[in-house]
Amino acid sequence: MSQQPSNDMRQMTALGRSIEEGSFSIIDQEAGPHSFPPAEWEVVRRVIHATADFEYKNLMRFHPEAIRSGIRALESGCNILVDVKMISAGLNQDRLDAYGSKIQSFISDEDVIREAREKNSTRAIISMQKAHRLGFLSGAIVAIGNAPTALIETVRLVKEELARPALVVGVPVGFVSAAESKDAALGLKDVPYIVSYGRKGGSPIAVAVIHALLLLSKGNCHSEDRQRRAEES
Repeated sequence: MSQQPSNDMRQMTALGRSIEEGSFSIIDQEAGPHSFPPAEWEVVRRVIHATADFEYKNLMRFHPEAIRSGIRALESGCNILVDVKMISAGLNQDRLDAYGSKIQSFISDEDVIREAREKNSTRAIISMQKAHRLGFLSGAIVAIGNAPTALIETVRLVKEELARPALVVGVPVGFVSAAESKDAALGLKDVPYIVSYGRKGGSPIAVAVIHALLLLSKGNCHSEDRQRRAEES
C-alpha cells in the first residue's frame, strides 16, 4: 500500500457534491423497493447513475462474497486487470494510487496482436492468457466491459487452470456472446463476480462498479453511512 487514503477521495466542490447527492436521491425515489443489501445497492445505484437506465436494477447479479472480496482486494492494493483501455481512462487513478492498485491492460501489446493473428483468435482472449501467464490474474479485480471473449476466457482460466481473481466484474455489452459470457460467469462458485445480466453493459458500467467499491472501502468513505455499509458487507 503506497499511502493511507484520505476520508474523501472524490475532490468534489460543494456544488458538485450537492448535484451528485441530488441525483442519488432521485434514483432512490424512482427505483422504488428492492431486495439489495445496502452495499450492493450502492453499486447498483452508481450503475444507474452512470447510465440513467433503471433496468439495471433488474440486471445486476452479485456473488454472495462479491462486495467483501472486492473491497478487501482494493484495500490490499490489488491489480485491476481490464479488457480495454477505455476502462483505464474512466477509473480514478488517484483513488487507486491511495491503495497502491495498478491498472493492467495487455490487449494492445504487439505480442498479443501477433499471437491473436497467428492463432486466428481474439486479442481479448490472448491478453487474458498473457495476464495469467505473468501472474496478474490471481488476486486481481478483472473488469470486462467490452469483450465477451475476455470474460469467457477468464471463466475458462478459473475452471481449468485454477486462476483465482479476487473479483470478476463481467459486464460486456453486445449481441454476439455477451449474454452467454455472463451466463458462464454466473456459474463460477469459488470466485466472486458482479455481472450485468443479458446484453446490456459496457465500460462505463465496469468503471461505476469499481468506483462504488472504492467509495465503500473504509479509507474512501465520505460519511459514516458508507462506513456502515462497508462493515455490513
